[in-house]
Amino acid sequence: MQNPFSSNYRDKSDDELIDSAVNGSVAALEALIYRHQHFIYNIALKMMGNVQDAQDITQEVLIKIITKLSQFKKEGNFRTWLYRITFNHFLQMKKSMSELATESFEVVEKQLDSIPSQALSLLEESEMRDEIEETKLACMNGMLLCLERDQRLVFILGELFNVNHDLGANLLNISKDNFRQKLSRARKDLYNFMNNKCGLIRKENPCRCAGKTKGFIRAGKVNPDNLQFNKDYLKTIQEVIGQKKDEYDDFVTDNYAEIYGKHPFQEKEHAQQIFDRLINNKSLNNLFGLKKIDDLSNKN
Repeated sequence: MQNPFSSNYRDKSDDELIDSAVNGSVAALEALIYRHQHFIYNIALKMMGNVQDAQDITQEVLIKIITKLSQFKKEGNFRTWLYRITFNHFLQMKKSMSELATESFEVVEKQLDSIPSQALSLLEESEMRDEIEETKLACMNGMLLCLERDQRLVFILGELFNVNHDLGANLLNISKDNFRQKLSRARKDLYNFMNNKCGLIRKENPCRCAGKTKGFIRAGKVNPDNLQFNKDYLKTIQEVIGQKKDEYDDFVTDNYAEIYGKHPFQEKEHAQQIFDRLINNKSLNNLFGLKKIDDLSNKN
């Protein structure tokens, strides 16, 4: 899987697939979407903090991309075109229930404090390691929701996916200085909270993932029978990205960033299922002008 945010990414092969896709090749369209769908989904998941919401907006974005593909001008940059559509959608969509329930770090702090800590035995820690990890991921994703949407998106791109300030500014259609300022502010706000609260950062902090796990389960924030975040992955975000941070970055955040970088990079079937539904749904094809693709799909 090629990292679309890498400095080594080349758009030429995208252009070849676009030519074939707009001429009705389902295989070319599928290959084009496959290059980006998991990145779109994983960014959506961090933006929304909720699997169902992430699936929904991934579908909405893929519909936009597929139906607007014929409007893409070849003299432009496809990666920029695709991710501007994606990120504009993320920034403009209606606030989710998760966002409304997590409006500030003060709210999250009160929520965490309201869940009593309960020490686990060594045996319980071993038996509940998946649930403990799920608690950590749910909590850290909740912290992200405390950031304003624009700051959250810049943080996800710059800190989790190591998007440099040149590319990040271009994809978000903002200045490089603005990208850096938003990233710096997001880091400061998030890491100040973690530094004062999170036991992952400072041992003396009282909030520990293992201690909160049973409380998270009782509160319905973690379902042992249906994990949301600690599943469907072979690699972490850090392993998928596989590149160093931008050289301009002199903010000492390595410990914090590493914790987020070890979050799962989910390669869910949902993204592929979304694509398959779009291609095979005749009413959608007719509605969005994909009859050529639909006809070709039926012939194959």
